[in-house]
Amino acid sequence: MSFRIFLLILFLLAIDLYVFQGVKVLISNRPLQTQRIIGIIYWTISIISFAVIILGQFVDWHTWPKVLRTYSFAVIVIIYLSKILVTIFLLLDDIIRLFRWIAGAIATKFASKPEGVGETALRVSRLDFLVKFGFIVGSIPFFSMIYGMIGGAYNYRVRKVSLRSGNLPAGFDGLKVVQISDLHTGSFMGPSQITKAMDLILEQKPDVIFFTGDLVNDRHIEALEFKEQLSRLKAPMGVFSILGNHDYGDYFRWNSQEEKEANLKALKNFHGELGWNLLLNQHTYLEKDGEKIGLIGVENWSSRMNFHKYGDMEKATAGMEKTPFTILLSHDPSHWDAEITSTYSHVDLTLSGHTHGFQFGVEIPGFRWSPVQYIYKQWADLYKEGNQYLYVNRGLGFLGYPGRVGILPEITVFNFEKA
Repeated sequence: MSFRIFLLILFLLAIDLYVFQGVKVLISNRPLQTQRIIGIIYWTISIISFAVIILGQFVDWHTWPKVLRTYSFAVIVIIYLSKILVTIFLLLDDIIRLFRWIAGAIATKFASKPEGVGETALRVSRLDFLVKFGFIVGSIPFFSMIYGMIGGAYNYRVRKVSLRSGNLPAGFDGLKVVQISDLHTGSFMGPSQITKAMDLILEQKPDVIFFTGDLVNDRHIEALEFKEQLSRLKAPMGVFSILGNHDYGDYFRWNSQEEKEANLKALKNFHGELGWNLLLNQHTYLEKDGEKIGLIGVENWSSRMNFHKYGDMEKATAGMEKTPFTILLSHDPSHWDAEITSTYSHVDLTLSGHTHGFQFGVEIPGFRWSPVQYIYKQWADLYKEGNQYLYVNRGLGFLGYPGRVGILPEITVFNFEKA
């Protein structure tokens, strides 16, 4: 077990001990037997959590049954996120208690006492309402994230976007495009939910389909069991795809560089087996009614979080003929601000994914918020600068946390209009 994991266990144990003081306040009026049962349940959950974390250091978690590896760590994170919120309120209560104790000690020192009466130890009880409020606040992320796993992970949303441009050739007026992104097939429990998503996509009757990266979490074998469902994706003008940062296997511990390279090669071939046109720093054209628009697909290129820059726009556009309208598929939306708007002004529309909208946030009419916005300026929906558009898809799958709260999985349907 690494030293970092040892420190993590100590940190979590300290949180458990602290929060348990609040639990004892809540159950202090309950029968002794009930208090014992609650205490046993509390510490059993903690011990199981520690065991899972430690086990993950000795047994490669990729070999665990999918259900266990997907949900065990997620539940642990949810539990301790809630406990940390409770800890904040308990800490506030302790600070208030300290000031009350100091004030009481000063008052006692200067108060007149009857002769023969000794000093009485000052005891300052916890503020019952503050402890209860802390547990109420802590329960909000707990129950919302549990619901997000049950009711949010596969609650697909079809978002319809009208995109108007004066550069669009008349023959492409009314073009219907579907974009999907970030499938992360390694997180799906089975084919039924993929089938549901494919049915929704095909119901839109798109002219062309774009997939903007992250087919897998780490390894190409994650997608193999869904080959039948994914190969159903068809459109009159084709299905075009690119790679995302997870598709390269950079986050998996391979036995050798050769094994990693073989995995990437197999994944690229898999796109072809699905009937998808994988664009690897390449360009092509979409033709309709005798007119053309350009389509560029780059490998992953990011200006954030030390993600790799495999993309090469210069290579992708080499020899490309000028078209009145050009679409770029680029997985990471930070590419748009960092390079596209400044250097490639002929790109009219960039389609990205990657952020997942953090799988957590708030979206109501007139207001949208997610923690990811503090990392990515453009993280969901449509953006415009000058005559250039960027659309960031919220992703169809999930990663890490096996659910979605507020930011639901997305199928984007674009209706192109000639302005």
